[in-house]
Amino acid sequence: MRRESASLDELALARAPFMSAREKILLAEILDAAGGLPVMGLGDAEEILGRSLRGASWDGRLWLEGAKRDRDWLARTGSVALSYWASDYPAILRETARPPFVLYLRGRLPPADRPAAAVVGTRFPTGRALEAASALGRGAAVCGVPVVSGLARGVDAAAHRGALSGAGPTFAVLGRGVDEVYPRANRDLAAAIVASGGGLLSEYPPGVPPSRWTFPERNRIIAGLCRATVVVEAPAGSGALITASFALEEGRDVWVSAACAGGPRSAGSDALLRDGARSVSSFEDVLRDWGRESGPAPIPVTGSAGATGSEARR
Repeated sequence: MRRESASLDELALARAPFMSAREKILLAEILDAAGGLPVMGLGDAEEILGRSLRGASWDGRLWLEGAKRDRDWLARTGSVALSYWASDYPAILRETARPPFVLYLRGRLPPADRPAAAVVGTRFPTGRALEAASALGRGAAVCGVPVVSGLARGVDAAAHRGALSGAGPTFAVLGRGVDEVYPRANRDLAAAIVASGGGLLSEYPPGVPPSRWTFPERNRIIAGLCRATVVVEAPAGSGALITASFALEEGRDVWVSAACAGGPRSAGSDALLRDGARSVSSFEDVLRDWGRESGPAPIPVTGSAGATGSEARR
């Protein structure tokens, strides 16, 4: 492990739009020896990565200017950027297949000494799904389990609010830079998340807008931070199914809300049940599979339950 805050070169490399997080990690490992990002050229990067970047606009000095603005914003707002090597970078996320290169954070990270649960679902839920998401979020919080979701309208927002009502911390992974909240209607909710001891996280630098690509990518972080993912209600093609898929790929638990099974907007989550995901009526179902009945006692961080990657494909 090394520095607690990302270096200027790492912040600059985070702004390169055409490389994967793994490629940025590889490049960053040799930046100091190479003389820093402004000295490294397109040909150098291609040789290190072993692939052509032709057509890419390589401008290390431009990215460095953006990184300086990012550093100023982080200092001004009390936020932080954690590189992949920082000791505070979540270990459970580092072990995933595609960990973020840099995590930008407002507030706090999920505690490392207890497992977290993702509660996700459609942006356009039924009333039953909103009730179920809120109850699951509250149930997890009351039992001392941090709740992670995506701060989207619908199920995500209901899960965050449920966790807050249970006086527990909740954490939102954004599909844009953490300097703004999307949708804007959830700005007050975002402020409450940070004020209550939770946090807002993103792999995107400040100022990066949401897009059709950023939301699916952020879903791997939601799943990667958590021991379990609970899908409340998901039509076919819902982004929540992407989160569940990432969880399965990492061998994490996947559950589906019993309250919404067979409902008009549950084709996707019903398919997860048919594939082997387990049904959850209350968060205590998850706790029992984790070897605990209820209450805010410590929970083991490791272990498996629910539908893992192998079980759900049987």
